[in-house]
Amino acid sequence: MKQQGFKQIVVEGFHDMFYIWKKEFSTTFRDQGVLIFFIFVPLMYPLIYAFIYTNETIHDVPAVVVDNSRSSLSREYARRVDATSDVHIVAYCNDMEEARLMMKEREAYGIIYIPAEFSSDITRGKQVQVSIFCDMSGLLYYKALLNANTNVSLDMNADIKIQRSGNSTNRQDEITAYPIKYEDVTMYNPQNGFAAFLIPAVLILIIQQTLLLGIGLSAGTAREHNQFRDLVPINRHYNGMLRIVMGKGLSYFMVYSLVATYILCVVPHLFKLPQIGSQGTLALFVLPYLSACVFFAMTASIAIRNRETCMLLFVFTSVPLLFLSGISWPGAAIPDFWRYFSYIFPSSFGINGFVRINSMGATLSEVRSEYQALWIQTGIYFITTCLVYRWQILQSRKHVIEKYKMYKDKQTKETETSHLL
Repeated sequence: MKQQGFKQIVVEGFHDMFYIWKKEFSTTFRDQGVLIFFIFVPLMYPLIYAFIYTNETIHDVPAVVVDNSRSSLSREYARRVDATSDVHIVAYCNDMEEARLMMKEREAYGIIYIPAEFSSDITRGKQVQVSIFCDMSGLLYYKALLNANTNVSLDMNADIKIQRSGNSTNRQDEITAYPIKYEDVTMYNPQNGFAAFLIPAVLILIIQQTLLLGIGLSAGTAREHNQFRDLVPINRHYNGMLRIVMGKGLSYFMVYSLVATYILCVVPHLFKLPQIGSQGTLALFVLPYLSACVFFAMTASIAIRNRETCMLLFVFTSVPLLFLSGISWPGAAIPDFWRYFSYIFPSSFGINGFVRINSMGATLSEVRSEYQALWIQTGIYFITTCLVYRWQILQSRKHVIEKYKMYKDKQTKETETSHLL
């Protein structure tokens, strides 16, 4: 009899779990708000970000020249800078005041200042300095302007050395110009582009943030539809902690398995971003990441009292979490407190692991620390989710009992009043 009773409990648990899964799955596609965050935002946001940064690098940054030397050498220097792909000289100004005015009016983003002694100092063999002023509201402008001027100055230095050496052969000229030959190799980002650097991290973060928003919105809806503002409805199928957690979690995981495939595989392929990692390794890594994100979002949903709250709580965290991941800002420069704080979020480990697998070709053993951390987070957030829903079940029962007692007391008073009459 006991064994039969246990079997009945197990069968009933699975039946309730699939009922909750079906209910949550249908809610996802009926609720327009949840549908936007689960489907529309993950489909459109990666495309928008990738389109914005599709050019990868900045070319032909508008710049002006203040040439106080007005010599053939200074004109040669400016011509070479203008010939690079990074900078486009739009005007020659008479003085710095005119150049600053053009920058203020956004007609240029940089100033190249050539001093009056430029040609005479070079002729006498003295070192001369060319100054660069750049609009630092955009760091890529500064990078393009600096690279162009640095490369031109190195090339002109080499030409000046050759002219003064008096060598007779090309090989001697080559050695004089470049005594030590160096080669610049940009690993894992050959075009040195912004999209290949930033978009992979953004893609991973989109998965976590949209899950937080979608599950939070769903939790807010559940509370608004519940007369006691509880997260768990009064329904016999919701009479169990594990069946609720597994039913809801399975629904979210199934939806985001497809969403993650689109975000992490299709979008990088469409925009030709680096994808040198093994698809099998990536799939194994995404498994704990999705699980950790789902249970993390379900745990966080306890703080959601209405549909609007999730927007206030989670939207503003996107940019800080991108910085805390150690991608857009060096991890070694992050203070210890904030580095440990970032371990709360699955995105911190997910971003670093995904970038190393997808863009650097790392194997699962090479991202072991991130992989293990995500499984640990999955376990911790699964337990916290169970505790959250266990508490909600008790609260729901408590409210039902209180309502039943109030109903009985009311009936008793009405009976006593009728007898007195």
